[in-house]
Amino acid sequence: MLSARAAASAAIRVAGRGRTSSSSLAAARRSAALLTNSASSPTTTTTRLFSNGTARALSSIAEPGPSLFNVPSSALMDKDGQKVGGVPEEKHNGIDTQLRADVRAMGSLLGKSDSSRRPREDSSSSLTAARRSAAAVLANNIASSPTTTSTTTRLFSRGTSRALSSIAEPGPSLFNVSASALDKDGRAVVGGVPEEKHNGIDTQLRADVRAMGSLLGKIITEHEGPEIFDKVEKMRSLAKEWREAGAGRNPSLRSDADSAFSSMATFASSLSSSELFLISRAFTHFLALANAAESHHRCRKLRRAVTAEDSGIGALSTKRDSCGGVIPKLVAESGASAKEIWEALSSQTVELVLTAHPTQVNRTTLLDKQKRIQELLNEADFDRDAGLVTPYRKKDIDDCLQMIISGIWQSDEVARQKPTPIVEAERGVMVIESVLWETLPNFLRKLDATMKDSLGDEYGLPLTATPIKIASWMGGDRDGNPNVTPSVTREVCLSNRAKCASLIAADVRVIINKLSITNCSDELRTIVGEDVQEPYRHFLYQVEKKLKRTAAWARDELENVHAGRPGGEPAEDIYLKKSDLIDELMLVHRSLCETGNEIIADRMMTNVIRNVSAFGLTLVPLDVRQESDRHEEALDCVTRHLGLGSYAQWDEPTRLSWLQKELSSHRPLLRPGEWDHHTELFTPTAVDTLETFRMIADQHEDSLGAYVISQATSASDVLAVLLLQRDAGVKEPLRVVPLFETLDDLHGAADTMDTLFGLPAYKGSIGGKQEVMIGYSDSAKDAGRLAASWAQYETQEKLAEVASKHSVDITFFHGKGGTVGRGGNPATFNAILAHAPDTINGYFRVTEQGEMINQNFGFHDRAERTLDIYTAAVLSEKLTDRPRPTAEWRDVMKKLSDVSCDAYRAVVRGDERFVPYFRSATPELELSSLNIGSRPAKRKATGGVESLRAIPWNFSWTQTRLNLPTWLGVGEAIGEVLNGDDGETLRTMYEEWGSFQTTVDLVEMVLAKSEPGIAAHYDRVLVKDDRAKELGTHVRKIHAETEDTVLDLTGHECLSEYDTLLRQMMQVRNPYVDCLNVLQVETLDRLRSTEDEAEQKKLSDALLTTITGVANGMGNTG
Repeated sequence: MLSARAAASAAIRVAGRGRTSSSSLAAARRSAALLTNSASSPTTTTTRLFSNGTARALSSIAEPGPSLFNVPSSALMDKDGQKVGGVPEEKHNGIDTQLRADVRAMGSLLGKSDSSRRPREDSSSSLTAARRSAAAVLANNIASSPTTTSTTTRLFSRGTSRALSSIAEPGPSLFNVSASALDKDGRAVVGGVPEEKHNGIDTQLRADVRAMGSLLGKIITEHEGPEIFDKVEKMRSLAKEWREAGAGRNPSLRSDADSAFSSMATFASSLSSSELFLISRAFTHFLALANAAESHHRCRKLRRAVTAEDSGIGALSTKRDSCGGVIPKLVAESGASAKEIWEALSSQTVELVLTAHPTQVNRTTLLDKQKRIQELLNEADFDRDAGLVTPYRKKDIDDCLQMIISGIWQSDEVARQKPTPIVEAERGVMVIESVLWETLPNFLRKLDATMKDSLGDEYGLPLTATPIKIASWMGGDRDGNPNVTPSVTREVCLSNRAKCASLIAADVRVIINKLSITNCSDELRTIVGEDVQEPYRHFLYQVEKKLKRTAAWARDELENVHAGRPGGEPAEDIYLKKSDLIDELMLVHRSLCETGNEIIADRMMTNVIRNVSAFGLTLVPLDVRQESDRHEEALDCVTRHLGLGSYAQWDEPTRLSWLQKELSSHRPLLRPGEWDHHTELFTPTAVDTLETFRMIADQHEDSLGAYVISQATSASDVLAVLLLQRDAGVKEPLRVVPLFETLDDLHGAADTMDTLFGLPAYKGSIGGKQEVMIGYSDSAKDAGRLAASWAQYETQEKLAEVASKHSVDITFFHGKGGTVGRGGNPATFNAILAHAPDTINGYFRVTEQGEMINQNFGFHDRAERTLDIYTAAVLSEKLTDRPRPTAEWRDVMKKLSDVSCDAYRAVVRGDERFVPYFRSATPELELSSLNIGSRPAKRKATGGVESLRAIPWNFSWTQTRLNLPTWLGVGEAIGEVLNGDDGETLRTMYEEWGSFQTTVDLVEMVLAKSEPGIAAHYDRVLVKDDRAKELGTHVRKIHAETEDTVLDLTGHECLSEYDTLLRQMMQVRNPYVDCLNVLQVETLDRLRSTEDEAEQKKLSDALLTTITGVANGMGNTG
């Protein structure tokens, strides 16, 4: 039910605009009176509201600057909150101060609206009566709004103070914060010690985790029995003992630590296979609940910080990595004018590309339940902050929480089958439908307000500006995934069109229901006709019908794909071009503004216009990705079919000569489908490739984005795709994006692109623009993190220089994963500013993969924060001067890169013990049974580590807590330079060069999250070969030396010394993850030795549960 103030605002909007007259002024006063009567009496019409002249003041409609947040000085309350206009409030017949302010604000707005009517509007009595009627109808909504707000005298029930990790809290509730845990200043005190001595974990976060953990413990006891619960607690207590004894890192307590760990391992070995599974589930679900609480708490702290900040307007945070902080700082410090900042922000774009990389280990059904938990935490926050916690409300929220956690425990957390590419695409789109469709335009509204506040009212965000775009690989990425076929891509494109048209149609329907204004611009009146009473509804109804026809057409085409029938011609009168719909929506917005309804235009039309600008008519354009070998194979079949010889055997100059000649010719190489009649020459994979290009030719505008060539190494790789598109009849060729992945590919990228830009056949086809993708995952897997980072930095610099030489605008597409080993960085703002200067230039395209999609966009508050950080970072990067590496620094980086690469490869490639060690000490061989992605773990069925994808490579080491790919080679390189002539230069680089500091800090963070003592346990139990065990001991020695070397460079006393949040969270999580690691080792050992199928099934479920749990505890997978 609408509040009094909201209903009156709605009444004012419905009243419309027109010329001032005595009759309309009287109608406005009568409307205000109706609102007043309704507000003060929920059930009956009040015959006499005011006495002693109060009515005159309350009924005023001439209040200057009307706002629902104004309480006039004459109505200020005394110290007891009772005084109104010099008379105690009860003497005013119970009319509350805020009610007086509400009615005065609404009446003033009504008067403002009435006095600013357009002269051309008809002031007939019927129209005036309609306005009075509308006001009266809307006023009825106020009837049930209480005139007073009850306050809760006691918000929190008493409880005992327990450790955050406990799952045995009695009477768990989201509203329990122990009274003994608060000192006189309201700070948390646990065990008599102020909260800051307890690692600064916020009181409410402690309470939330404690409540949910205790509910989980209660549910485990109810469903599995107290014996299982006691075993969970026993194992947790043993893990805590190990941690308290220094986890093997404190020499003076080594014997105590060894004893505690041995007891934990012995206890795990005593469990049955069923118990392994149940106890693993307990720890896994606790960590998932802790993740939900922590994610919510970050948003809670940000929300409260925004409302508490003195500067800014409270739209976006004023933190250094928020637009609310960056824009004012640029105004004050950058030397850029307001116009220059506005131009940069209005033209920049961050394009987030959602990919189906298999790193999300949690089932969708459980993610949905965890999302509902965060919603409940939000509700509890609201009730606490507003003082609305009643016994009923408290029980309602707590019961809902218990219901969800009970549902989680009784659900199967193990995915029983691999998702299809279609299912993956549907999951990807779900985050847009459920979160981003609402969050993106809301963020842009806040960005617009922040820009106006900092730069001036004339510098708001243009309506069709696209600071954020979303794209996808889901359904288009066929690199090494034979399950992504041409028909799959067709289906995903059509499904996305149908969903998008339906979403827009629903938004337009909401506007139609509200927009009953009768006057419009001459432009719109010409279109709808003079006889139409409600022009906006009439016009938008036609838009809605067209959108529904578009959705119906897409669904019909989907049926054709499913049935294997060829698609038909597009139906008449549907939307296929985004510009057509944008033009019509902008016409409505323009008409409203021209008739004095700017606020209505902004509140009703802005969000839908911005969504169409960002998402178009397809929700997300799909990139197509395929490896270069597939194009070579297809062209080889073509040239042999044409009697030209084998393309695969030609050298690079011969290939380039033939490709250019064919591109200059208008003669087709093949007729459509010709390959079907010559199966002896065209291999099945070549046919699939050629059919893919025919599918591309059939797609409508904006369905597809880029064509990415993985494993690109030469200019002919790019020209081949250009030729295959032309030969398939693609009218608007997709931009061709080479992906340079390995270290050698990165080093050769500049020469490759220089060759391409020098070819007239290519240069003339790209319109002066080129996109290049940088592979972070495979280059790090190939050469180690440090060497790969420097190669990526230098490659982008060199490519920018080459593009500038050829007058080409170059854009970089960054293929990053969630982990540091795959190019990820949790500090997104710092990561973007660490890129080489002059390589982003206002356009940043980056992949968002697997678990990072849910972490960054699974919930509204978190999604808004992510969009804010990206936008602020790209703006700051463009307008902030950053140090460039000197020649001396570059020499040092070259040495670091060479030494680290050699050290890394000496272990991974040069040591014959490594592959047996890797496959026995990690769950790599078992990861294929984890049904989290549609594609195989390897690009090719055969091959060793070199053929393994980067995700399972990193995933495996994350599970053992060794995280080897990120730090191996780093310590040797830093140590050699520190101990040489360039030692001081290296220290200066760390202090003064942000890019290098970011790289080192990331390695330090990973070292802080690593646990060599856990990795040693994997070796002891799982590695049967003595020589492989020796390698494990050697690797852990390198790990310890790397820790010492990094601390020497950074000057820190402990790893991640200033990252208190990381250290706090790992302290809380470590005992639970430790338990899961020990359970995983026991499970792997049994699984690898048993041949009993029933036992294997139990153990497989237990293993997959531990894998999920460790991933939840570490915060990422691969």
